[in-house]
Amino acid sequence: MGISGGKDSAALAIYLNDKYPTLNFEYYFCDTGKELDETYQLIENLESYLGKKIIKLENEELKNSNENPFDYYYKSFRGYLPSPQARWCTALMKLKPFEKFVNGEPTISYVGIRGDEEREGYISRESNIQSIFPFRRNIWSNDVLSKFFDPENQKQVEDFLNSYHKGNKYDRFVNLLNEPIDFNLNNKAETEKLLKRKISNSLDLGIPEFNRTVFDFLKTTEYPLATEIDFELLDNEDVLIREDIFRTLRESGIGVPKYYEKIEFEVDGEKGEYARSRSGCFFCFFQQKIEWIWLYEQHPELYKEAMKYENEDELFTWVPNESLAELIKPERVKQIKKGHIQRSNREKSKSSPYLLDILEGTERDGCNTCFL
Repeated sequence: MGISGGKDSAALAIYLNDKYPTLNFEYYFCDTGKELDETYQLIENLESYLGKKIIKLENEELKNSNENPFDYYYKSFRGYLPSPQARWCTALMKLKPFEKFVNGEPTISYVGIRGDEEREGYISRESNIQSIFPFRRNIWSNDVLSKFFDPENQKQVEDFLNSYHKGNKYDRFVNLLNEPIDFNLNNKAETEKLLKRKISNSLDLGIPEFNRTVFDFLKTTEYPLATEIDFELLDNEDVLIREDIFRTLRESGIGVPKYYEKIEFEVDGEKGEYARSRSGCFFCFFQQKIEWIWLYEQHPELYKEAMKYENEDELFTWVPNESLAELIKPERVKQIKKGHIQRSNREKSKSSPYLLDILEGTERDGCNTCFL
């Protein structure tokens, strides 16, 4: 289980430790050297709670280097900053050391994507690593379920299904299997929509029954779980959402990282609130502009450090088409804050009252390896 220093992976560690004490986890953390202090404090608190060391991973080429991981790779990329289009930070500082750590061994990776999120994210696709999502109604990854619902495997799936569903429910499930789906479609979005509907309707007929059918099917594959006789999470029907995550952290005594706490600000007589929506590097390019302003006002020394990495001559800036120096000009700060207040008011009237929902709702995909 990867511990990012964020709320979701911390809550997942607590939840599974308490509910499934027989599961023997190896916890790991990939330190970029550019985390907030609260991240390190959360990891220390977790180690005390779990009674287990969280292993710190790094790549072998850094062993003889005195530099932190980010600076080492930043120089190797000749000052080319990571971006949504070139996430070398995630690939080299998160995924690579993890994949080296498991060293080709069959591995179950537990991921803290919540039941109120609609994403799977940037997760290792090595064939020996299988991702499980305990907080969701659907614990399986899309690659597994694409095979499960592939028309070529339908007869096999029906045979497994017969062990868990009878009569009307069995017929309804077979009808779901018969609904056409073509994984060779050029329209990937349409295929994903059809798959999502099949998964949801199948779960409606019984979560444990669906999970056990998928588990039996897995035994015909080379996924890591194929060798297991049973799996503790098959009968779990819990779905955990944002409120559950914060409650888990508070009730455990671990606490919520301070950077999630809302801070009030005022601009032209209007009051607003800001916070950080994620863990990860303090200069992460996925931050919203209001989060950059939060960093500037709450951690000015870190903001100045982030500025040093920019090269405007080469157009290497953290924010597209705008340098951090331009971002903190008084009129620009006011503009960003006013825009955030307006957006917050609109979003609160439509959906969630949580500031973090407003911030997270605007991210394009993010990176589960860094932020959970």
